Amino acid sequence: MTNKKVKAKLKLIIPGGKATPAPPLGPSLAPYGINIAQFCNEFNQKTKDMEGIEFPVYLTIYEDKSFEMKIGTPPISTLIKMALKLEKGSSEPGKEIVGKISKKMVREIAEKKISELNTRDIEKAMKIVEGVARSMGVIVVDEE
Repeated sequence: MTNKKVKAKLKLIIPGGKATPAPPLGPSLAPYGINIAQFCNEFNQKTKDMEGIEFPVYLTIYEDKSFEMKIGTPPISTLIKMALKLEKGSSEPGKEIVGKISKKMVREIAEKKISELNTRDIEKAMKIVEGVARSMGVIVVDEE
C-alpha cells in the first residue's frame, strides 16, 4: 500500500476492452486530472480477453494525479446471462421465465463472487445468486 494522499475513490462499471476517453468515462474522470488515455489503455489491456462484459472498476485517485485500479468480477446478473447465454433477463420476473440454472452453476457463480459479497459462507452466497436469478426470471433447478 502507498502513503500518497487520496484525492478520490470511484466505482465505475465499464465494458471489458472498450474503455475510451469519450463520454461517459472521460468526463467522469476529467475533474480528477488523471491521464485518461493511460487509464483506458491499462483497463483495456487487462480486460481484452473479456471484451464487452461489464466489470466494476474500483479506482483510487491520488493528489499527484496517479491512480490505482482494481477490477472486480462482473455483476452476478452478467455471470448468469453468460452461463445461460441469455441476451437479457425477464421484463416480468415471476410471470415470464427466461431460463433455468442448476444448483451447480449457482455454486460456481457464488464462488467467483464471494470475495465481493457481504458473506464468507458459500451457502449464503448461493442464496444471493439465487435471488438475483429469480429477479431476472431464471428459475433454479437441482439438475443440469
